[in-house]
Amino acid sequence: MTAHSHVIVVGGGFAGVMAANRLTQRPDVTVTVINSRPVFVPRLRLHQLVGGADDVLVQYREVLADRVRLLVDHVTRIDAAGRAVELADGSRLDYDYLVYAVGSGGAEPRVPGGEFTHAVATLEAARALRSRLDDTPGTAAVTVVGGGPTGIETAGELAERGRRVTLLCGGTLGPYLHPRARRTAAGRLARLGVTVLDGPGTKVTRVTREAVHLADGRVLPSEVTVWTAGFGVPDLAARSGLTTDSAGRLLTDETLTSVDDERVVAAGDSAAPSDLPFRMSAYAAGCLGAHAADTVLNRLAGQPAEPLDLSFNAMCVSIGSGAGIFQLASKDDTAKRLYVSGRAGAKLKGLTYTFSVKHLVKEARKPGSHHWPKGEYRREVLRDRPAQAPVAQR
Repeated sequence: MTAHSHVIVVGGGFAGVMAANRLTQRPDVTVTVINSRPVFVPRLRLHQLVGGADDVLVQYREVLADRVRLLVDHVTRIDAAGRAVELADGSRLDYDYLVYAVGSGGAEPRVPGGEFTHAVATLEAARALRSRLDDTPGTAAVTVVGGGPTGIETAGELAERGRRVTLLCGGTLGPYLHPRARRTAAGRLARLGVTVLDGPGTKVTRVTREAVHLADGRVLPSEVTVWTAGFGVPDLAARSGLTTDSAGRLLTDETLTSVDDERVVAAGDSAAPSDLPFRMSAYAAGCLGAHAADTVLNRLAGQPAEPLDLSFNAMCVSIGSGAGIFQLASKDDTAKRLYVSGRAGAKLKGLTYTFSVKHLVKEARKPGSHHWPKGEYRREVLRDRPAQAPVAQR
């Protein structure tokens, strides 16, 4: 180990901030977070920004430890062999270890007319959608494509504000939810005035400026079409010659270390440990960020890195401001019959907004304090998985 080590964290979301704060446990480690925005964006609240909320963003000084340097810039390439990152202005910054936490965004629609859709997954996209809605009459038909949490939350938020919303599931509404909770979600959306269309026939085949075409032949008027189906990750790892999974996430072992270089560790939505990535969520991102930091700290101390052990206990979704569903889950991240709905569900969802940020603040003030529930289900899944080479991209 050198006398002083520099760790670069690429990405300033939940995973990146958690990792950076946790790394400050060692006084001989300098931490730099490189992020393209000067403010922290809690992505799980972007649907509220679209609906008109103005208190979504958080200043980095509130969530980053004082010892962490924030560099507002864009990493264009990782030179793993040279242990440096290349920045947008052509300059380079050296590192001893790198935490890859670039996060995720919405998937590009793979249908004709995708340019006529709007997204919610990034701050810039959410602001653009809000501006578009501000310029559109309140009676205009709005279509939300995607029946997952983002689609449900966006549809509920806009309907509560008087918009005429159709939610196209392209399959099942809330596929993660238990069937009982799914029925509750459908009922709440109906009470808000959302028209929910599900089943395979509701897959979108084409979008125009004024309509959405479905697989079953229907054509729905739509002056504003919001695309929330699927996800995408930045291609930085692939462009840098690092091995990724088929979706572009950095392929790692169970310690979150890149399969190419032990000096590169991944966290959050952009990590694919053992080609078996976790469900994308702020909760998982924070836990993976903390574990990525622990992997780096162990290596700096000359100790072996430990495999990640993470279990889930719930998933929650808001349906307007007055209701939500807090879906209890087994440790293997499958939904139980038990769930909390209505106003109580909304309050629990609100607590997730609060505590997702508070966990970062606590880690900044007391690095090493973040803990999460453990479970051996993942070890069992990996043990029982048929032996095969992961689908990797270079």
